[in-house]
Amino acid sequence: MEPREDGPLHLQEPAAGGCGAIIGKSCVASPCRWLRRLSRELHWSFVLVVVAVYGACQGVGNSVGGVAAGYYWKDVQRVQPSAAQFYQGVTDAPWVVKPLWGLLTDVIPVAGYRRRPYFVLAGVIGVSSMLMLSLHRGLGIMPALMALTAQSAGAAVADVTVDALVAQNSITHPPLASDMQSLCGFSSSLGALFGFAISGLLVPSMGSQGALGLLSIPSALVLSAGILLKENRAAEFDYKQGGMFYWYTDSVVGPGFSEGSIGLIYAIGSVGSLLGVLLYQSALKDYPFRSILLWGQVLSSLAGMLDLVLVTRVNLKIGIPDYFFAMIDNSISQMVGRLKWLPLLVLCSKLCSPGIEGTFYALLMSLQNAGLLMSAWWGGLLLHMLNVTRMEFSNLWIAVLIRNISRLVPLTLLFLVPQSDQNSTLLPAEMLQDGESTEAVKAGSVEFSVLVQDGSGFVSPNMVAEDEHTKMFDAENDDVESIPLVNKSGPIFDS
Repeated sequence: MEPREDGPLHLQEPAAGGCGAIIGKSCVASPCRWLRRLSRELHWSFVLVVVAVYGACQGVGNSVGGVAAGYYWKDVQRVQPSAAQFYQGVTDAPWVVKPLWGLLTDVIPVAGYRRRPYFVLAGVIGVSSMLMLSLHRGLGIMPALMALTAQSAGAAVADVTVDALVAQNSITHPPLASDMQSLCGFSSSLGALFGFAISGLLVPSMGSQGALGLLSIPSALVLSAGILLKENRAAEFDYKQGGMFYWYTDSVVGPGFSEGSIGLIYAIGSVGSLLGVLLYQSALKDYPFRSILLWGQVLSSLAGMLDLVLVTRVNLKIGIPDYFFAMIDNSISQMVGRLKWLPLLVLCSKLCSPGIEGTFYALLMSLQNAGLLMSAWWGGLLLHMLNVTRMEFSNLWIAVLIRNISRLVPLTLLFLVPQSDQNSTLLPAEMLQDGESTEAVKAGSVEFSVLVQDGSGFVSPNMVAEDEHTKMFDAENDDVESIPLVNKSGPIFDS
């Protein structure tokens, strides 16, 4: 979608009783004003697409689908946990090839549009695959696997396309980059909360296949949002279930949680994810990338130890019931996971070049999804080697311990992450050729040392300032009114 003609916002005066004068300091207590401001600057159809993809398709869809798919493999197909883990890895495969979907959205427009047709395509794939899985009883393992993989492919295409829009708007509206990621995270967490809350009711009442059939509704919303998206016509041109899930539902060795209990536990966990988004938006979005990613990874490893306490039944020895402890475990894990993930998304969006946002962002995200795919397969192999089956969980604690320790391995590569804060512009000026994109250079500090070597390609901040002064002087001679840096008219919406 095309940005507004007035370009990115500059400094604004605080309104009476407002939350602050600097843009990007959002007022969590005024979500309506925050959403209105995003809708005004980025168009309401962009907000609608984010809510449809992250809230409905990923939030509600992944939560309901995750619980339903777990019971589907366990009760309908009756496979072992190691096999279920492997099949989950297969269904996640479309997320590994996200650069392919991003390349399609960037260089192959359909009827002159680069984003809208791919939302429509994603919606059609999701609706058709989930209806087929739901309506055909006695479906074999391979057809069921193909249907779930197709649904995952549709979700991946929608995710790539909305990420391309976010990256594109992060370039033209750099002060709104953190706010857009907060909107994505908030929609996903709120959708997951709703999805997990109803999953405990849907699976017992409709069965796992019926619940999976309802996933056609979020896909239909993505299709509708793609049709409504405002986009100018171009002239040319993402496993966690496995051993832990089986142990959760085992009534002999494990706690034996019911479908309703599982859904409620995950719903409460989504509250933790929502709190993580609010905490990041209100207090952590201005911290340096390296610091917040360091502590996020450490806290992720420590939070995983709560699973170890639950599996070894230490919680019962200290008088904490399984149900209550599982809710605390999921809440903390999802909150920490959200705090770790959001700054990484901001970093990826700021590294995208104009014109290839979908391709480059998808390439970065595919690395994460490749890691998730490999972790799912290695996790299934580990469960098989430790002899964790449908009825045997004596070695499950070893798998949990190995998982938690492995979360510290990425810290060895933390030196590759830039030290700049999350409001900085990371791309060099010569990569931002169009007029609106170069506003990103003037909106905040530019850390050229991260991506540009010393040499002729270096552009200092003084040169940018002198160039701007020259342009303003020439504009005055031509009787051209320069754009004011402070907007004193109209309503002020703090974000």
